[in-house]
Amino acid sequence: MATGDATRAEGPVCPLCGRAIPPHVPQSLHHLVPKLRGGKGGPVVLLHHICHREIHATLSESDLARHYNTIEALRAHPRLAKFAAWVAARPPEFISKVPGARRRARR
Repeated sequence: MATGDATRAEGPVCPLCGRAIPPHVPQSLHHLVPKLRGGKGGPVVLLHHICHREIHATLSESDLARHYNTIEALRAHPRLAKFAAWVAARPPEFISKVPGARRRARR
């Protein structure tokens, strides 16, 4: 395999944290543009479930659609960059609950 491929011998690589995603680890597909914001049928990326939850705990659907609709933009977000650096030091099997939503809830 060529350097930079999104798949390694251990399985695909999470584009947010850079760790391998073994088949037995919780994983999910993330729509780069949320389905409710016009992203139905659009590009998706495979992420660790913990990474996917952190994205949605950090950003609203509108912010994801407008400003954070690429992996590069997500990795550049200050909180997600800090999270990615933190979780990258954990083994690929690491599972933790993401604390309650940190973004302001809409009423």
